[in-house]
Amino acid sequence: MSSFGKIYRVTTYGESHCKGVGCIVDGVPPGMALTEADIQPQLSRRRPGQSKLTTPRDEKDRVTIMSGTEFGVTLGTPIGLTVPNLDQRPHDYSETDVFPRPSHADYTYLEKYGVKASSGGGRASARETIGRVAAGAIAEKYLKDALGVDIVAFTSSVGKAAMPFIRDLQENDTVKPEFYDFLNTIDRPTVDADITRCPHAETAEQIKEVILKKAEEKDSVGGTVTCVIRNCPVGLGEPCFDKLEALLAHAMLSIPATKGFEFGSGFCGTTMAGSQHNDPFVKKNDGSFGTKTNFSGGVQGGITNGENIYFRVAFKPAATISRDQETTSYDGVVGTLATRGRHDPSVVPRAVPIVESMAALVIME
Repeated sequence: MSSFGKIYRVTTYGESHCKGVGCIVDGVPPGMALTEADIQPQLSRRRPGQSKLTTPRDEKDRVTIMSGTEFGVTLGTPIGLTVPNLDQRPHDYSETDVFPRPSHADYTYLEKYGVKASSGGGRASARETIGRVAAGAIAEKYLKDALGVDIVAFTSSVGKAAMPFIRDLQENDTVKPEFYDFLNTIDRPTVDADITRCPHAETAEQIKEVILKKAEEKDSVGGTVTCVIRNCPVGLGEPCFDKLEALLAHAMLSIPATKGFEFGSGFCGTTMAGSQHNDPFVKKNDGSFGTKTNFSGGVQGGITNGENIYFRVAFKPAATISRDQETTSYDGVVGTLATRGRHDPSVVPRAVPIVESMAALVIME
């Protein structure tokens, strides 16, 4: 299906090299100030061609609101958003009519539907996420204006280059208090200060070296994005099947190229004793009730407890690479796939606003 949510329902449309992509958003409250200027910043953060670390495909990703607003105010009716595909090169993918790309969706789409988009992966392309990001930007505006909810994601690792707190998790199975302080203060301007979107200068330089090396080798590399949701109301989420972390996992693992989701203490928590891992309740200096530590990631029993919600999403190396790959054609003949086109050596820096947007859709719902 191409729809997400029930109350705040988002339906995305479009393929990688069709005339345009976008979404229909149903459930936006009426009377909210909304123009393209509220949506464009996140699309600009997501777009290709931002830096030497991303695909050179030159798309400005300019959004147009087609319906659902009048005089810059939402009407409560479905909002239609569209973004044109300007830099289309469908001929770059003619080889995929003969060879299914390794680890891409060419084969599975063909088997499921009996037909596939002839270029760029169709709906499996990351261009599908434009609709998610646009809808997420609207959700973020409402959440920020009405409730003060703040969502910030950042690149936490690429390849073996990782921020110190990730190394602590990997090497020492620990979550240091400084990490929680960091989550309280990190903001988007700090994240965007470096083209890697990694807010740790030493790690950012290491990540640049890793990505540029892979680009030179015509290869790709994966990594992780960490996200924090602050000021979320207490009581969101349902018992059993619709726990908030379950909804976030659904949302994050629906993003192209994702391979893992870790919530709160995540896998590190499995090595700790219960006496270490439990979050004692305390009365805070501001008079609020909360927890001393936050291994729970802001959710207990599937329901938000008012603490920061945080999680990490793993992205695989991009499947489409410019290096020749030995594979087998649809008719069973072994051969070489020489992929043309323009590809991200790492999807991680551009995935940051996508993770934020999907988080916003979950909280809005």
